[in-house]
Amino acid sequence: MSTPFEEDKPIYIQIREKIEDQIINNQLNEGDQAPSTNQLVNFYKINHVTVSKGVNQLVEEGILYKKRGIGMFVAEGAREKLVQKRKESFIEDYLIKLVQEADKLGITENEIICYIKKLRGSGK
Repeated sequence: MSTPFEEDKPIYIQIREKIEDQIINNQLNEGDQAPSTNQLVNFYKINHVTVSKGVNQLVEEGILYKKRGIGMFVAEGAREKLVQKRKESFIEDYLIKLVQEADKLGITENEIICYIKKLRGSGK
C-alpha cells in the first residue's frame, strides 16, 4: 500500500508542511479554520500524537492559534511569516550551494540567469 508521505522525513514535519503549503497557496487564509487534529488523523490514518506534534509547532510559531472548544485557526500574518521562512530556507538550502558550485565551474551570473529564464520558459 502506498502512503502520501515521504520515507526520509518525519511524518509530523510533513503534516506541518502540508498545512503550511495550504496557507502559502491561499487555500487557507488568515482567520480560516484549519483542519482539526481529528480530521487529519482520520484522513491520513496516522497517530494522533504525530499530527499533534506538527500542528503544535505551528501554534508555537504563531502560524495557527487555538480557540478552545472550537478548533485551530490561521493567525494574522501567517502567510507572510511562512513565505519569509521559506525564502530564507531556499537561500540556505539551494542558492548558496548553487553559487558555490557555479564558482567552481566558472559559470557566470549572466549564464545562471539565462538558465533560470530558460527553465521558466522565458528565454529572453
